[in-house]
Amino acid sequence: MARKLIFFDIDGTLVDHEKKIPASTKQAIEQLQVAGHELVIATGRGPFMLKPVSDELQIESYVSFNGSYAVYHGEVVYSHPIDPNKISELTEMTLQNKHPLIYMTPEGMRSSTHEIAYPEDDEEPLRKRLPPLEPDYHVDRSIYQCLLYCKEGDEACYKESFSELGFIRWHLFGSDILPPGGSKAIGIQALIEIAGFKREDVYAFGDGINDLEMLQHVHHSVAMGNAPDEVKQAARYVTKDVTEDGIMYGLRMLGLLE
Repeated sequence: MARKLIFFDIDGTLVDHEKKIPASTKQAIEQLQVAGHELVIATGRGPFMLKPVSDELQIESYVSFNGSYAVYHGEVVYSHPIDPNKISELTEMTLQNKHPLIYMTPEGMRSSTHEIAYPEDDEEPLRKRLPPLEPDYHVDRSIYQCLLYCKEGDEACYKESFSELGFIRWHLFGSDILPPGGSKAIGIQALIEIAGFKREDVYAFGDGINDLEMLQHVHHSVAMGNAPDEVKQAARYVTKDVTEDGIMYGLRMLGLLE
């Protein structure tokens, strides 16, 4: 069998709903590596957030920040930060509305403020996970993705004022903000070209709304059984739930594993 290039999302794909990697997934990844296939993580997480998973599975190449920053065997092959001027304008607007803006770099993330517009939701889990406060973290740094802490109903003003940026809501209080044209598909294509694989030898597994462009872009796309219908409809194949050995089942379904 020719070598394949296989992209895997993390949350809900490689890791289950308890943030653990199923034993069958570990076994499947090991078998793919022994067979000589090229494996890549494709995630909305930043590099500093995906390390536990990449270390455990020994996958060193990745497309992070929903496609804005890609690394192939330790070398940065794609880098697309958000315009610093837009970050400054966005910061000013979010501070006025008491909506924390979280700045993300490959090394870490910091919050613009810990003051929040929703005191009635004081026990909300995401609020408790706000990163350290550093209002000037975005100054003289490349910011590849931001996390906007606000409810969906309050997001419209930002989409209108910053229509060139991408917004991907993944939580009641959380929305990722991407540079213009940002998507996993962009970073993936850059890595495909560097790695030199033919289109018919590229695969991808995902489960989230931020995986739509990736699944529509690759030749062999697989949606997890736990994915919403919109994601399943965008994929060529649908495997089982991540908790039901979905990765192993999907790879066998495609003939990549016995």
